[in-house]
Amino acid sequence: MKKILISPDSFKDCLSAFEVAKHIEKGLLSRNKDIQCRIIPVADGGEGTLDVIIKATKGEMVPIKVHDPLFRPIDSKYGVCGDGKTAVIEMATASGIEILSKEERNPWITTTFGTGELIKDALAHGCRKFIIAIGGSATNDGGAGMAEALGVRFLDKHRQNIKHGGGFLGEIETIDISSIDTRIFESEFLVACDVRNSLVGSEGASYVYGLQKGADNSMVHNLDKNLQHYASKIKMQLKKDIAEVPGAGAAGGLGAGLMAFLNARLKSGFEIVQEAVNLHEHCKWADIVITGEGKIDEQTQFGKTPQGVANIARKYNKNVIAVAGTLGEGYEKLYNSGFDSIWPITNKPMSLEESIQNAPMLLEHFGMAVSGMV
Repeated sequence: MKKILISPDSFKDCLSAFEVAKHIEKGLLSRNKDIQCRIIPVADGGEGTLDVIIKATKGEMVPIKVHDPLFRPIDSKYGVCGDGKTAVIEMATASGIEILSKEERNPWITTTFGTGELIKDALAHGCRKFIIAIGGSATNDGGAGMAEALGVRFLDKHRQNIKHGGGFLGEIETIDISSIDTRIFESEFLVACDVRNSLVGSEGASYVYGLQKGADNSMVHNLDKNLQHYASKIKMQLKKDIAEVPGAGAAGGLGAGLMAFLNARLKSGFEIVQEAVNLHEHCKWADIVITGEGKIDEQTQFGKTPQGVANIARKYNKNVIAVAGTLGEGYEKLYNSGFDSIWPITNKPMSLEESIQNAPMLLEHFGMAVSGMV
């Protein structure tokens, strides 16, 4: 009996990683009952990371009300892994850009406070290990809102709390950590982060990501200036120099805030996920490994999820098949980086809208085609 591991990422704006895997499995088994499938969806630390890890570890979702980027009440959630001690948090569920309409996006006033509320609730839940995915933020506050939710106070020259948002970091005179949640110091924080941007400067949070979050050029300049002030206060008062650390600029500087206040470690998103789902052991078990994502092209070999899966599978000399909604320029180069075959789901000319609409059926057809070969 052939053993097939199905470990795709999501098809963005179309299907979750788990849904992609289930449709492939359905196609495989519809034509060949002499196949044993194992579904282990994966992610790169961005959207879908929470669902992937919680499903793989047989954990549970915890619903919670927090504050959104504009400090309005919102329904959110985080996950607790099957061990009962590890929390998985996607900052985008509380502080993400998709929560806001285009007209509402304004990094001068948006806050990561809600992300801090998720962490605080997970601490109260007994979690002492944290995996925090920080993609897709609406914020540029350096993680100050997150830290405030955990008891840190950012005071101006009048000893008053500053307002929320990246626009007010320049007013910080004192960082008061005397009331910080001490459970933080009993905990380990891993941050899924695949960007290398520093906190400040031309390659920093404000200049690289500010415009897409609603800033104009003038605001970007001032946001960067405020983050420089923020970093200088952290260095002076907390003795932590985070301004130029690669990844500190992730999620509008939330990477920096997590390092400064939670002693967090930044790590490749895929590495965190593959460890959490025990991908090495599943690859050892399999005869064939199927992976994929919405688009596969030359860039896939540079740290994208399918390449990560292929790298592990090849360590154990497994055949690797990739499937994509779209094959982009240079995908052929992946045959030199661990892939045995690479398939598009489309079987005839069709528009992007058609392929998205028909993706479940097309993935099943892909599974049927593969089953006839094994």
